[in-house]
Amino acid sequence: MNIFAQTETEEEVLLDVVTDEQYQIVVFNDHVNTFDHVIQSLMTICKHEWIQAEQCALLIHTTGKTVVKSGQYKEMERMCTALHDRSITAEIEKK
Repeated sequence: MNIFAQTETEEEVLLDVVTDEQYQIVVFNDHVNTFDHVIQSLMTICKHEWIQAEQCALLIHTTGKTVVKSGQYKEMERMCTALHDRSITAEIEKK
């Protein structure tokens, strides 16, 4: 058995695990933004369908926060920044 081939395979698997880490955007309730503003923002930025955006807005309102999107860090960072630009309180968490 070739020890170098085994080491390369293990290294590739570890790299795949590290790069596949998932993150999520959590949006928090506030007393500033309207339901319509949050719904429209989720549709535009997170590519939600209307019903999904409405359900998220209701969960945010009733529970104080909810996860609105999951994915790779760079994509979540872009979306979270866009939500901040619309005055929506959001943060990225590791899943």
